Amino acid sequence: MKKKDTPVQPIRDPEKLNAIKTILMEKAPARDYLLFTLGVNTALPVRDLLPLRVVDVVDTKGKVRRVLELRTGSSGKLFRIRLNDAAAEAIRHYVSREGRTKRDALLFRSKTGEAPLNRAQVWRLINGWCRAVGLTGRYGGHTLRKTWGYMALKHHSVPLHAVRRKLGHTTPGETRRYLGVEDDKIEHVEDLVNL
Repeated sequence: MKKKDTPVQPIRDPEKLNAIKTILMEKAPARDYLLFTLGVNTALPVRDLLPLRVVDVVDTKGKVRRVLELRTGSSGKLFRIRLNDAAAEAIRHYVSREGRTKRDALLFRSKTGEAPLNRAQVWRLINGWCRAVGLTGRYGGHTLRKTWGYMALKHHSVPLHAVRRKLGHTTPGETRRYLGVEDDKIEHVEDLVNL
């Protein structure tokens, strides 16, 4: 029987999240800052972020779109996702740094050609970003999506049912397990019951 992998973790500390954003904005390619910022602000799986093109986020006049429309890889269903101020700012940063005029250019192009980054490359990037700010544990592609859910639930008081719906989960228990909040509750209880 194959051993089940340990799931990747969300970034739980808002200060660490902001530290990653600062490092990426100041020292990394604009592509990396955009990938991280869109990932933690849209809750989209990496597989749905990687094929995005300039035309998906910037209109014909060069203005940032406030709504992202895309068909997801898992269901093929059309989704409309509102791009918040942080996502819009990251898109403007990308466009100003990259100066791309090709509307069909990939946002998350690999350095080796015209193909998008692959999941292994994204895994390495996210792990590097997390390690750079002192995070330990397992991080990867789902970290960005999980971070949105965790921050929404724990730091922004978004009700569990709304987080569950945004992540496309069928039950609240599935969402709690996905975000690792059950482990947080157990640790809190372990600290609280100090006999």
